[in-house]
Amino acid sequence: MTPAGGTRPGGGARPAPDCDALVIGAGPAGLTAALYLARYRRRVRMLHDGRSRALGAPMAWNVPGFPEGISGAELVARLAEQGERYGAIIERARVERLARIPESNLFEAVLADGGRYRVRGLILATGVVTNEAMLAEGEHDEAVRTGALRYCPICDGFEHRGRRIAVLGSDLHGAAEAMFLKQYSDDVTLIPKWRVALTSGQRAELAASDVRIEERQLLRLAHRGGRIEVVLAGVAEPLIFDTLYPALGSEPRSELLAGLGLDGDANRCLPADAFAEPLMPGVYGAGDVLAGLDQISTATGQGAAAATRLHNWLREGEGHAMADQR
Repeated sequence: MTPAGGTRPGGGARPAPDCDALVIGAGPAGLTAALYLARYRRRVRMLHDGRSRALGAPMAWNVPGFPEGISGAELVARLAEQGERYGAIIERARVERLARIPESNLFEAVLADGGRYRVRGLILATGVVTNEAMLAEGEHDEAVRTGALRYCPICDGFEHRGRRIAVLGSDLHGAAEAMFLKQYSDDVTLIPKWRVALTSGQRAELAASDVRIEERQLLRLAHRGGRIEVVLAGVAEPLIFDTLYPALGSEPRSELLAGLGLDGDANRCLPADAFAEPLMPGVYGAGDVLAGLDQISTATGQGAAAATRLHNWLREGEGHAMADQR
């Protein structure tokens, strides 16, 4: 949409905001931020492209308040319903670009369909894209559904205790994940992406933890009967694992920073404290796009904090000197 213009006191026209705050991203962080802003009686709109990583989580058992576990899709749906109950507007739309509007205190979000929103403040909760393991077409999602393929050992390592576990990742990140999983199983194997790139010291640490290192080249992964088959070069029979954890990293969705003249860190993440310290006046971040621990509980806390800081910043601009500084 293209907003109508307002009037500057004493004469000249100026753009009027469509809302107080725009939240980009509808994962746990963004939805919590929208909920808090709506309850602060802010006019808040959320834009998202339907690609929240949480939607693909079949079950999480470490979300506070859900002792029986909850799927990511159900949690997202509940948070969206809760935010809308208090007046948050949630819209599926892809944001192409963000910019500051010259000679105003507003930001503009330009959408893929040509629409535009002018807003007073922003929260970027755009998340990350997980680098996925390569399985045959149709097998990946089924392997995730059965629990044979998992991406978060912190989220569900406990549920896989005592099983035969493989970690796909031949660098230090994979090695660290394999050693973490040793607290849940005595049978953990590190298998290569293409070749094992570890120092002698790292190899010694893995050996001391009784983590096996598979040196042979990975040819293929397959999902069969609720387990993962690992086909290696020069091996007649595939290795069979109950669960495979790909340690292939993720890609932060931080490209919208460019329109604001901002940069991420060396990994293109937003700063770890972007939920508390603004990226620029009126702009905060929350969730997995920040450097640090990627967890639902972390994301919701950051969303609440970012919303509160933005609300206080808006109050200061409205002349409320006694804005809550928590």
